[in-house]
Amino acid sequence: MSPSLNSEVVSLDEVPFEDLVGNTTHRAIILVVDDEPLVADTLSAILGRAGYKTHTAYDGATALRLANEFMPHLMISDVAMPEMNGVELAITLMDEQPKCKVLLFSGHATSAELVNASDAGHEFHLLSKPIHPTEMLRYVTKTLDIPERPVAPVHLAEVISIRRSA
Repeated sequence: MSPSLNSEVVSLDEVPFEDLVGNTTHRAIILVVDDEPLVADTLSAILGRAGYKTHTAYDGATALRLANEFMPHLMISDVAMPEMNGVELAITLMDEQPKCKVLLFSGHATSAELVNASDAGHEFHLLSKPIHPTEMLRYVTKTLDIPERPVAPVHLAEVISIRRSA
């Protein structure tokens, strides 16, 4: 278990899913892998609410089994995991399913060294934990090449006006 992180807690109701995800009618399949069940389950819930089909694994071996069963479009994996780290998992998955895209994320500074030391034939994008749900959804949308709907700016005066009329 990693040390407790000092990060903002965001309610799912506060994440503007419709504005960030665009059209998910194709129901992209995302495999979420983290050895901390709370992190994996929370990310799966966020992605599921945004319209993606998700599967969750808490270790590399289970992730590979699920990937072979469900053929994900994207895998999001923690880097620092016991037995099979996220980089080893990503390399194995990409060798078996070259069309599957990969995002790695970690709260450990040494994870960047693991990613950089990976096989020269593989290139990975490393996100830092904690990551705000809105930012994660943006990375997912971009990685899956889903056109992002522009988010209309909301001005404080508009919010105050809406609240006063309610």
